[in-house]
Amino acid sequence: MTEFSEEQDVSRLVDRRMALTREWDALVRQVRKLPGFEDFLRPPPLEKLLPAAAHGPVAVINVSRWRCDALLVVDGDVRVRELPDLNAADVEKMTTAYLNVLDTVSQRWRDWWRAKQGAGGLEAAEEELSAAEDRAEKMLRAILRWLWRAVTEPVLKDLGFTTTPDDDVPAWPRMWWCPTGLLTMLPLHAAGDHLADGPHRPTVLDRVVSSYTPTLRALVQARAPLPEDASPELLIVTVPQVGEEPPLPEAAAERAMLERRFAGRHRVLDGPDATVDEVARLLPAYRWAHLSCHGNQVLDDPSRGGLRLADDVLTIARLSAKQHQGEFAFLSACKTATGGVGLADEAITLAAALHYTGYRHVIGTLWTVNAAIAAEIADAVYGQEGRPFEPGGAVFALHAVLRRLRETERLSVWTPFVHLGP
Repeated sequence: MTEFSEEQDVSRLVDRRMALTREWDALVRQVRKLPGFEDFLRPPPLEKLLPAAAHGPVAVINVSRWRCDALLVVDGDVRVRELPDLNAADVEKMTTAYLNVLDTVSQRWRDWWRAKQGAGGLEAAEEELSAAEDRAEKMLRAILRWLWRAVTEPVLKDLGFTTTPDDDVPAWPRMWWCPTGLLTMLPLHAAGDHLADGPHRPTVLDRVVSSYTPTLRALVQARAPLPEDASPELLIVTVPQVGEEPPLPEAAAERAMLERRFAGRHRVLDGPDATVDEVARLLPAYRWAHLSCHGNQVLDDPSRGGLRLADDVLTIARLSAKQHQGEFAFLSACKTATGGVGLADEAITLAAALHYTGYRHVIGTLWTVNAAIAAEIADAVYGQEGRPFEPGGAVFALHAVLRRLRETERLSVWTPFVHLGP
């Protein structure tokens, strides 16, 4: 009797699952009959993705244990460029080393800051910080050279970007990087040998203006027209001090610069006013947003990462729950463009979350950044006082200031800054 009852239970469970499957299929068919939802839950057809390359080629870098390729979306077609010097094992090795070194620098910097506040051992903390920064610089230089050889040089050569454009050209050529797997955590835009001499240095920075996109579909959608009633005003969020985090004194300078440049066209949430609820409430109402605060990254659960505001963390999960009609967001915060090691294929960084939810252009960072450098880059990106802000030109301004900083600063200072969008 017991065995018979168990068989009946299994039979009822199977019937129930089959019924739910039929119900699901029926609902999907209903949704696909609605205007604009014909491709609901289907992979988009290629002809709808090809416009992603309307303003420059897109390189989708596929990392697999079997072989690695660049899928080049260009000239209304897709072609494959095999990357024989790239393999999944090296990507994992390089990414792990890269994250470990950068994490050590971050920890040593915090130790130095605490020692400077009176915790003691300042001299030792300074020596350890300097040693960690030197190791990070050496590691970054090796990674950027490897990325150039294994990924970016073959791609750029195939696309015909083999020399440095003349300074008098109206606009440098643009291209978009769409990395996959753990490669999403590495700075493709900065790949190359930045110590090389000569007029045509072997670097991405000296060939093209780089942007990133989490997917081809996201890039196509980012080019859709903005609503005509969208108001060109800026929401400024600055949190110079929170909890036990080191202060961000440059946040006040950023706020003052933005208040001047957007006089009469901005709203400020500063310090204790910049709460999670208030920022989340106001973001959808503004076309542009600048957020200067600490970032919070959770590598094994990236959706819990986000912005450290006055009272809590504005998480990626919460940001993704709403749709914005934004045009530009500058995330002057640490680690806003780095996702999780366990879900590297998931585009759930803070920068990508804002991009997906409606911000056309997003500038974010790959790891902990120097606050003074972030302020300098923001100053360059927003342009001269008295001139209208053009979000579409932000990527060119970012490229120019990174090339300038490259000549005087450590690699770890300027390479974290990235642009997502059209």
